Amino acid sequence: MHYREAGQGRTILLIHASPGSARQLGGLISGLAETCHVVAPDTPGNGDSDALDLSHPEVTDLAAAMLEFMDVADLGEVFVYGSHTGACVAAELAILAPDRVIGIVADGVLNLSDEMLQEYLEQYAHPFPADLDGTYLQKAFLFCRDQYVFFPWYKRSAEARRPGGLGSAKDLKDWVVDVLKASETYHLNYRAAFRWKAAERLRQVKVPLLLVASESDPLLASTREIAGLVEAAGFADLPPYEQPDFAARRLATLRSFLDACPASSTELTS
Repeated sequence: MHYREAGQGRTILLIHASPGSARQLGGLISGLAETCHVVAPDTPGNGDSDALDLSHPEVTDLAAAMLEFMDVADLGEVFVYGSHTGACVAAELAILAPDRVIGIVADGVLNLSDEMLQEYLEQYAHPFPADLDGTYLQKAFLFCRDQYVFFPWYKRSAEARRPGGLGSAKDLKDWVVDVLKASETYHLNYRAAFRWKAAERLRQVKVPLLLVASESDPLLASTREIAGLVEAAGFADLPPYEQPDFAARRLATLRSFLDACPASSTELTS
């Protein structure tokens, strides 16, 4: 499992969204590293991390792999921030090992109806196996580009249009490269997240839980709805991604949550 690491202090584990790698959390890693020890792995089958030896991994399998990574990396108790697919993994990690997780921030949570689940499994994420005419490169590029513009990305219509527009050419290129590194395995975590029952599983979390979402996150509505269904969860909305103060507001929200979490038993006796 490939990971990024920076800073000193309380340990916070960052789990990225699908598709891609922890590279997409570079700005957050730098901000948190000013006061925290930050560890950000590429999830199994994404970026530079090997996939699990499972044809249909579930979020519980990804959480178990994350716990094994924590053991090997000698991480004791951690705060966890997870984005989209990473939010699912963060929650299952807290359920699996509540003694190792001090609190979690779940940034953007999807809860699909049975009808939408079937549609997403059929259309949203498929592997891009190599071919001799290079069409897999174009398919991967369009898959990443259209996620900036539409949600879901395959519904290229006015109704599905997102407000923010395209990112920079460099950001798009870096994202495409991340996906191509895992072109035949990236979709497995996506599908696991689609099958995950968010409200049902989040009710099983026994550590401090904060749900957040940007105003331009297509998962904002579902995140707010789930927060209302999970009595123990807090909720905070963040400004649109494209606003200049987004990164600072997200960083401040995470730091406030970390400061508000009760001290761990280790901290009390150290």
